[in-house]
Amino acid sequence: MYSVIAALHREAAVVDQLLSAIERLDYPSEKLDVIVAVEADDHGTRAAITARKHRIPIVVVPVAPAALRTKPKALNVALPFARGVFTVIYDAEDRPERNQLRRALQAFRSASSDLACVQARLCTDTKMSWLSRYFSAEYAGHFDIFLPRLAALGLPLPLGGSSNHFRTATLREVGGWDPHNVTEDADLGMRLARFGYRSGVIDSTTYEEAPTKVGAWLGQRTRWFKGWMQTWLVHMRKPGHLFRELGCGGFLTFQFVVGGNALVAMAHPAFLFGLSWELIPPLSTGDHQAAVVRLGHYMAVAVLGYCASASFGVLGLWQRGMLNKTRVLILTPVHWLLLSLAAWSAALELMRKPYFWKKTEHGVDKTSRQEGRIRALLELERYLDQLKRAGQLAPIRTT
Repeated sequence: MYSVIAALHREAAVVDQLLSAIERLDYPSEKLDVIVAVEADDHGTRAAITARKHRIPIVVVPVAPAALRTKPKALNVALPFARGVFTVIYDAEDRPERNQLRRALQAFRSASSDLACVQARLCTDTKMSWLSRYFSAEYAGHFDIFLPRLAALGLPLPLGGSSNHFRTATLREVGGWDPHNVTEDADLGMRLARFGYRSGVIDSTTYEEAPTKVGAWLGQRTRWFKGWMQTWLVHMRKPGHLFRELGCGGFLTFQFVVGGNALVAMAHPAFLFGLSWELIPPLSTGDHQAAVVRLGHYMAVAVLGYCASASFGVLGLWQRGMLNKTRVLILTPVHWLLLSLAAWSAALELMRKPYFWKKTEHGVDKTSRQEGRIRALLELERYLDQLKRAGQLAPIRTT
Protein backbone atom coordinates (compact mmCIF):
# COMPACT_ATOMS: atom_id res chain seq x y z
CA MET A 1 0.00 0.00 0.00
CA TYR A 2 1.35 3.41 -1.04
CA SER A 3 -0.10 6.65 0.35
CA VAL A 4 -0.14 9.76 -1.85
CA ILE A 5 -0.73 13.03 0.04
CA ALA A 6 -1.34 16.44 -1.52
CA ALA A 7 -2.10 19.61 0.43
CA LEU A 8 -4.18 22.04 -1.64
CA HIS A 9 -5.22 25.63 -1.01
CA ARG A 10 -6.94 27.71 -3.69
CA GLU A 11 -5.95 25.19 -6.38
CA ALA A 12 -9.22 24.65 -8.27
CA ALA A 13 -7.47 25.42 -11.58
CA VAL A 14 -5.05 22.48 -11.32
CA VAL A 15 -7.06 19.89 -9.37
CA ASP A 16 -7.88 17.87 -12.49
CA GLN A 17 -4.27 17.98 -13.71
CA LEU A 18 -2.92 16.73 -10.36
CA LEU A 19 -5.46 13.93 -9.88
CA SER A 20 -5.09 12.84 -13.51
CA ALA A 21 -1.32 12.61 -13.00
CA ILE A 22 -1.85 10.48 -9.88
CA GLU A 23 -4.29 8.24 -11.75
CA ARG A 24 -1.68 7.70 -14.49
CA LEU A 25 0.89 6.33 -12.05
CA ASP A 26 2.02 2.82 -12.95
CA TYR A 27 0.95 1.24 -9.66
CA PRO A 28 -1.97 -1.08 -8.74
CA SER A 29 -4.93 1.20 -8.13
CA GLU A 30 -6.19 -0.98 -5.27
CA LYS A 31 -2.91 -0.29 -3.45
CA LEU A 32 -3.02 3.47 -3.90
CA ASP A 33 -4.17 5.45 -0.87
CA VAL A 34 -4.79 9.00 -2.16
CA ILE A 35 -5.36 11.70 0.46
CA VAL A 36 -6.06 15.34 -0.39
CA ALA A 37 -5.91 17.86 2.46
CA VAL A 38 -7.96 21.00 1.71
CA GLU A 39 -8.68 24.03 3.85
CA ALA A 40 -12.24 23.63 5.12
CA ASP A 41 -13.26 27.08 3.86
CA ASP A 42 -11.68 26.56 0.41
CA HIS A 43 -14.98 25.81 -1.33
CA GLY A 44 -13.62 26.31 -4.85
CA THR A 45 -10.99 23.57 -4.57
CA ARG A 46 -13.40 21.17 -2.87
CA ALA A 47 -16.00 21.79 -5.57
CA ALA A 48 -13.40 21.09 -8.28
CA ILE A 49 -12.55 17.78 -6.61
CA THR A 50 -16.22 16.82 -6.35
CA ALA A 51 -17.01 17.82 -9.94
CA ARG A 52 -14.55 15.49 -11.69
CA LYS A 53 -14.99 11.75 -12.29
CA HIS A 54 -12.45 9.80 -10.28
CA ARG A 55 -10.88 6.58 -11.50
CA ILE A 56 -9.56 5.69 -8.03
CA PRO A 57 -10.94 6.38 -4.52
CA ILE A 58 -9.83 9.65 -2.93
CA VAL A 59 -10.03 10.71 0.71
CA VAL A 60 -10.56 14.44 1.18
CA VAL A 61 -9.48 15.67 4.63
CA PRO A 62 -10.70 19.15 5.62
CA VAL A 63 -8.15 21.27 7.46
CA ALA A 64 -9.65 23.51 10.11
CA PRO A 65 -9.13 27.19 9.20
CA ALA A 66 -6.91 28.97 11.70
CA ALA A 67 -4.36 31.76 11.90
CA LEU A 68 -1.66 29.25 10.95
CA ARG A 69 -2.25 28.30 7.30
CA THR A 70 0.82 26.42 6.12
CA LYS A 71 1.39 23.40 3.94
CA PRO A 72 3.16 21.41 6.71
CA LYS A 73 0.21 21.97 9.04
CA ALA A 74 -2.13 20.49 6.40
CA LEU A 75 0.25 17.56 5.83
CA ASN A 76 0.29 16.82 9.55
CA VAL A 77 -3.51 16.76 9.55
CA ALA A 78 -3.49 14.25 6.69
CA LEU A 79 -0.67 12.00 7.97
CA PRO A 80 -2.73 10.06 10.58
CA PHE A 81 -5.04 8.90 7.77
CA ALA A 82 -2.17 7.43 5.71
CA ARG A 83 -2.53 3.64 5.42
CA GLY A 84 0.49 3.04 3.22
CA VAL A 85 3.79 1.47 4.17
CA PHE A 86 5.28 4.31 2.11
CA THR A 87 4.07 7.89 1.63
CA VAL A 88 4.80 10.39 -1.12
CA ILE A 89 4.05 14.12 -1.08
CA TYR A 90 2.99 15.96 -4.23
CA ASP A 91 2.30 19.64 -4.84
CA ALA A 92 -0.78 20.90 -6.63
CA GLU A 93 0.92 21.45 -10.00
CA ASP A 94 2.97 18.23 -10.01
CA ARG A 95 3.09 15.79 -12.92
CA PRO A 96 5.22 12.82 -11.82
CA GLU A 97 6.51 10.27 -14.30
CA ARG A 98 4.45 7.08 -14.35
CA ASN A 99 7.26 4.92 -12.98
CA GLN A 100 7.99 7.03 -9.92
CA LEU A 101 6.38 4.92 -7.20
CA ARG A 102 8.00 1.76 -8.55
CA ARG A 103 11.41 3.47 -8.68
CA ALA A 104 11.02 4.63 -5.09
CA LEU A 105 9.86 1.20 -3.95
CA GLN A 106 12.84 -0.41 -5.66
CA ALA A 107 15.21 2.02 -3.90
CA PHE A 108 13.71 1.24 -0.49
CA ARG A 109 13.76 -2.52 -1.04
CA SER A 110 17.39 -2.55 -2.19
CA ALA A 111 18.62 -0.43 0.74
CA SER A 112 18.90 -0.91 4.48
CA SER A 113 16.18 0.31 6.84
CA ASP A 114 18.08 3.52 7.62
CA LEU A 115 17.05 4.89 4.20
CA ALA A 116 14.05 6.91 5.33
CA CYS A 117 13.38 9.10 2.30
CA VAL A 118 14.10 9.28 -1.42
CA GLN A 119 13.75 12.50 -3.37
CA ALA A 120 12.58 12.44 -6.99
CA ARG A 121 14.08 14.99 -9.33
CA LEU A 122 12.04 18.12 -9.92
CA CYS A 123 11.97 19.78 -13.33
CA THR A 124 10.15 22.94 -14.38
CA ASP A 125 8.97 23.16 -17.98
CA THR A 126 7.64 26.73 -18.00
CA LYS A 127 9.17 28.90 -20.75
CA MET A 128 7.12 32.09 -20.59
CA SER A 129 9.90 34.38 -19.28
CA TRP A 130 13.65 34.46 -18.73
CA LEU A 131 13.02 34.01 -15.01
CA SER A 132 11.13 30.75 -15.52
CA ARG A 133 13.82 29.51 -17.93
CA TYR A 134 16.50 30.34 -15.36
CA PHE A 135 14.40 28.49 -12.79
CA SER A 136 14.61 25.38 -14.99
CA ALA A 137 18.42 25.59 -15.15
CA GLU A 138 18.60 26.19 -11.41
CA TYR A 139 16.44 23.12 -10.71
CA ALA A 140 18.52 20.99 -13.10
CA GLY A 141 21.69 21.87 -11.20
CA HIS A 142 20.14 21.35 -7.78
CA PHE A 143 18.22 18.11 -8.32
CA ASP A 144 20.38 16.43 -10.97
CA ILE A 145 23.86 17.41 -9.77
CA PHE A 146 23.95 18.82 -6.24
CA LEU A 147 21.56 16.57 -4.29
CA PRO A 148 22.79 13.29 -5.87
CA ARG A 149 26.37 14.21 -4.87
CA LEU A 150 25.32 14.94 -1.30
CA ALA A 151 23.42 11.65 -1.15
CA ALA A 152 26.40 9.72 -2.55
CA LEU A 153 28.57 11.15 0.23
CA GLY A 154 25.99 10.19 2.89
CA LEU A 155 25.38 13.81 3.86
CA PRO A 156 22.00 15.24 4.97
CA LEU A 157 19.76 16.47 2.16
CA PRO A 158 17.80 19.73 2.22
CA LEU A 159 14.78 18.06 0.64
CA GLY A 160 12.70 19.81 -2.01
CA GLY A 161 9.11 20.62 -1.19
CA SER A 162 7.62 17.89 -3.35
CA SER A 163 8.01 14.30 -4.59
CA ASN A 164 9.57 13.11 -1.35
CA HIS A 165 8.92 9.42 -0.68
CA PHE A 166 9.06 8.30 2.96
CA ARG A 167 8.79 5.17 5.02
CA THR A 168 5.54 6.12 6.75
CA ALA A 169 6.52 4.66 10.13
CA THR A 170 9.79 6.61 10.13
CA LEU A 171 8.01 9.81 9.11
CA ARG A 172 5.74 9.43 12.13
CA GLU A 173 8.66 8.53 14.38
CA VAL A 174 10.46 11.83 13.71
CA GLY A 175 7.26 13.82 14.27
CA GLY A 176 6.14 14.62 10.74
CA TRP A 177 6.59 18.23 9.66
CA ASP A 178 7.17 21.39 11.66
CA PRO A 179 3.86 23.21 11.05
CA HIS A 180 5.50 26.61 11.60
CA ASN A 181 8.35 26.13 9.11
CA VAL A 182 7.58 27.51 5.66
CA THR A 183 10.21 25.33 3.92
CA GLU A 184 9.15 22.26 5.80
CA ASP A 185 11.11 19.63 3.87
CA ALA A 186 14.50 21.31 4.28
CA ASP A 187 13.86 21.14 8.02
CA LEU A 188 12.61 17.55 7.81
CA GLY A 189 15.66 16.45 5.82
CA MET A 190 17.92 17.70 8.60
CA ARG A 191 15.74 16.16 11.31
CA LEU A 192 15.87 12.76 9.62
CA ALA A 193 19.66 12.99 9.61
CA ARG A 194 19.69 13.93 13.30
CA PHE A 195 17.66 10.78 14.03
CA GLY A 196 20.30 8.72 12.22
CA TYR A 197 18.44 8.18 8.94
CA ARG A 198 19.62 8.65 5.37
CA SER A 199 17.95 10.31 2.39
CA GLY A 200 18.59 9.41 -1.23
CA VAL A 201 17.72 10.45 -4.78
CA ILE A 202 15.90 8.37 -7.40
CA ASP A 203 16.08 8.63 -11.18
CA SER A 204 12.50 9.71 -11.78
CA THR A 205 11.28 13.20 -12.61
CA THR A 206 8.32 15.26 -11.48
CA TYR A 207 7.43 18.18 -13.74
CA GLU A 208 6.31 21.43 -12.14
CA GLU A 209 5.31 24.93 -13.08
CA ALA A 210 7.73 27.81 -12.43
CA PRO A 211 6.76 31.40 -11.56
CA THR A 212 6.84 33.57 -14.65
CA LYS A 213 6.63 37.08 -13.17
CA VAL A 214 9.04 38.80 -10.80
CA GLY A 215 6.35 39.38 -8.16
CA ALA A 216 5.36 35.70 -7.99
CA TRP A 217 8.99 34.58 -8.08
CA LEU A 218 9.93 37.03 -5.32
CA GLY A 219 7.08 35.87 -3.07
CA GLN A 220 8.04 32.20 -3.46
CA ARG A 221 11.78 32.78 -3.00
CA THR A 222 11.16 35.01 0.03
CA ARG A 223 9.24 32.14 1.60
CA TRP A 224 12.07 29.72 0.85
CA PHE A 225 14.73 31.99 2.34
CA LYS A 226 12.59 32.59 5.41
CA GLY A 227 12.17 28.86 5.91
CA TRP A 228 15.92 28.25 5.59
CA MET A 229 16.50 30.96 8.20
CA GLN A 230 13.91 29.33 10.46
CA THR A 231 15.54 25.93 9.96
CA TRP A 232 18.99 27.30 10.80
CA LEU A 233 17.77 29.09 13.94
CA VAL A 234 15.80 26.09 15.23
CA HIS A 235 18.55 23.50 14.74
CA MET A 236 21.28 25.81 16.03
CA ARG A 237 19.61 26.31 19.40
CA LYS A 238 22.04 23.68 20.73
CA PRO A 239 25.01 23.61 18.34
CA GLY A 240 26.83 20.95 20.36
CA HIS A 241 23.91 18.52 20.11
CA LEU A 242 23.59 19.25 16.40
CA PHE A 243 27.30 18.56 15.82
CA ARG A 244 27.18 15.24 17.69
CA GLU A 245 24.05 14.09 15.86
CA LEU A 246 25.07 15.14 12.34
CA GLY A 247 28.80 14.55 12.61
CA CYS A 248 31.42 16.92 11.23
CA GLY A 249 30.46 16.49 7.55
CA GLY A 250 26.74 16.82 8.22
CA PHE A 251 27.27 19.84 10.47
CA LEU A 252 29.33 21.64 7.83
CA THR A 253 26.78 20.73 5.14
CA PHE A 254 24.04 22.23 7.28
CA GLN A 255 26.03 25.45 7.79
CA PHE A 256 26.96 25.92 4.14
CA VAL A 257 23.75 24.77 2.48
CA VAL A 258 21.07 26.03 4.88
CA GLY A 259 22.72 28.92 6.69
CA GLY A 260 25.20 29.89 3.99
CA ASN A 261 22.53 30.01 1.29
CA ALA A 262 20.76 32.89 2.98
CA LEU A 263 23.91 34.56 4.33
CA VAL A 264 25.62 34.81 0.93
CA ALA A 265 22.50 36.26 -0.69
CA MET A 266 22.21 38.87 2.07
CA ALA A 267 25.91 39.76 1.85
CA HIS A 268 25.82 40.18 -1.93
CA PRO A 269 24.67 43.84 -1.91
CA ALA A 270 27.61 44.75 0.35
CA PHE A 271 29.97 43.09 -2.12
CA LEU A 272 28.41 45.01 -5.01
CA PHE A 273 28.75 48.26 -3.07
CA GLY A 274 32.46 47.56 -2.54
CA LEU A 275 32.91 46.76 -6.21
CA SER A 276 31.10 49.96 -7.24
CA TRP A 277 33.24 51.97 -4.81
CA GLU A 278 36.40 50.76 -6.54
CA LEU A 279 34.97 51.23 -10.04
CA ILE A 280 33.91 54.86 -9.61
CA PRO A 281 37.06 57.03 -9.49
CA PRO A 282 35.61 59.91 -7.41
CA LEU A 283 34.67 57.45 -4.65
CA SER A 284 37.89 55.44 -4.67
CA THR A 285 40.56 57.19 -2.58
CA GLY A 286 44.04 56.36 -1.41
CA ASP A 287 46.96 54.80 -3.24
CA HIS A 288 46.14 54.15 -6.90
CA GLN A 289 48.10 50.91 -7.08
CA ALA A 290 46.37 49.53 -4.00
CA ALA A 291 42.98 50.50 -5.50
CA VAL A 292 43.82 48.56 -8.67
CA VAL A 293 44.73 45.50 -6.58
CA ARG A 294 41.49 45.76 -4.62
CA LEU A 295 39.49 46.12 -7.84
CA GLY A 296 41.24 43.05 -9.23
CA HIS A 297 40.25 41.07 -6.14
CA TYR A 298 36.64 42.22 -6.43
CA MET A 299 36.47 41.34 -10.12
CA ALA A 300 38.03 37.91 -9.54
CA VAL A 301 35.55 37.13 -6.79
CA ALA A 302 32.66 38.33 -8.96
CA VAL A 303 33.69 36.22 -11.97
CA LEU A 304 34.43 33.12 -9.89
CA GLY A 305 31.25 33.50 -7.82
CA TYR A 306 28.91 34.00 -10.75
CA CYS A 307 30.59 31.23 -12.76
CA ALA A 308 30.40 28.82 -9.84
CA SER A 309 26.72 29.61 -9.42
CA ALA A 310 26.00 29.16 -13.13
CA SER A 311 28.12 26.01 -13.45
CA PHE A 312 25.56 23.87 -11.60
CA GLY A 313 22.93 24.99 -14.09
CA VAL A 314 25.21 24.19 -17.03
CA LEU A 315 26.01 20.71 -15.66
CA GLY A 316 22.34 20.04 -14.90
CA LEU A 317 21.15 21.10 -18.35
CA TRP A 318 23.96 19.08 -19.94
CA GLN A 319 22.87 15.98 -18.03
CA ARG A 320 19.30 16.52 -19.23
CA GLY A 321 20.45 16.99 -22.82
CA MET A 322 19.38 20.64 -22.84
CA LEU A 323 22.67 22.49 -23.39
CA ASN A 324 20.91 24.70 -25.96
CA LYS A 325 19.11 26.38 -23.03
CA THR A 326 22.22 27.56 -21.18
CA ARG A 327 22.11 31.08 -22.68
CA VAL A 328 19.78 32.24 -19.92
CA LEU A 329 22.62 31.73 -17.40
CA ILE A 330 24.26 34.89 -18.77
CA LEU A 331 21.72 36.67 -16.56
CA THR A 332 23.23 35.19 -13.37
CA PRO A 333 24.26 38.63 -11.98
CA VAL A 334 20.67 39.88 -12.41
CA HIS A 335 19.38 36.70 -10.79
CA TRP A 336 21.67 37.27 -7.83
CA LEU A 337 20.32 40.78 -7.37
CA LEU A 338 16.82 39.30 -7.14
CA LEU A 339 18.08 36.64 -4.71
CA SER A 340 19.47 39.37 -2.47
CA LEU A 341 16.17 41.23 -2.55
CA ALA A 342 14.33 38.03 -1.63
CA ALA A 343 16.77 37.24 1.21
CA TRP A 344 16.43 40.66 2.80
CA SER A 345 12.65 40.54 2.37
CA ALA A 346 12.71 37.15 4.11
CA ALA A 347 14.74 38.51 7.03
CA LEU A 348 12.30 41.37 7.55
CA GLU A 349 9.29 39.07 7.18
CA LEU A 350 10.82 36.60 9.65
CA MET A 351 10.77 39.34 12.29
CA ARG A 352 7.29 40.64 11.49
CA LYS A 353 5.35 37.60 10.19
CA PRO A 354 7.46 34.50 10.86
CA TYR A 355 4.78 31.93 9.97
CA PHE A 356 3.11 33.74 7.07
CA TRP A 357 2.79 31.49 4.00
CA LYS A 358 3.00 33.39 0.73
CA LYS A 359 0.81 31.44 -1.67
CA THR A 360 2.24 30.73 -5.14
CA GLU A 361 -0.49 30.77 -7.78
CA HIS A 362 -0.52 27.74 -10.09
CA GLY A 363 -2.23 27.00 -13.38
CA VAL A 364 -1.09 30.22 -15.07
CA ASP A 365 1.08 28.52 -17.71
CA LYS A 366 -1.14 26.93 -20.36
CA THR A 367 1.90 25.93 -22.44
CA SER A 368 3.26 23.87 -19.57
CA ARG A 369 -0.06 22.08 -19.13
CA GLN A 370 -0.32 21.34 -22.86
CA GLU A 371 3.20 19.90 -22.91
CA GLY A 372 2.29 17.85 -19.85
CA ARG A 373 -0.63 16.29 -21.72
CA ILE A 374 1.58 15.49 -24.71
CA ARG A 375 4.22 13.97 -22.43
CA ALA A 376 1.57 11.85 -20.70
CA LEU A 377 0.33 10.53 -24.06
CA LEU A 378 3.87 9.65 -25.12
CA GLU A 379 4.49 7.87 -21.82
CA LEU A 380 1.26 5.91 -22.28
CA GLU A 381 2.28 4.94 -25.83
CA ARG A 382 5.67 3.70 -24.62
CA TYR A 383 3.98 1.74 -21.83
CA LEU A 384 1.56 0.09 -24.28
CA ASP A 385 4.48 -0.79 -26.55
CA GLN A 386 6.20 -2.49 -23.62
CA LEU A 387 3.07 -4.54 -22.94
CA LYS A 388 2.84 -5.53 -26.60
CA ARG A 389 6.45 -6.66 -26.67
CA ALA A 390 5.86 -8.68 -23.51
CA GLY A 391 2.87 -10.37 -25.15
CA GLN A 392 0.45 -8.96 -22.55
CA LEU A 393 -1.54 -6.85 -25.00
CA ALA A 394 -2.95 -7.52 -28.43
CA PRO A 395 -1.39 -5.36 -31.18
CA ILE A 396 -3.05 -1.96 -31.29
CA ARG A 397 -2.59 1.21 -33.27
CA THR A 398 -1.87 4.39 -31.30
CA THR A 399 -2.12 7.91 -32.65
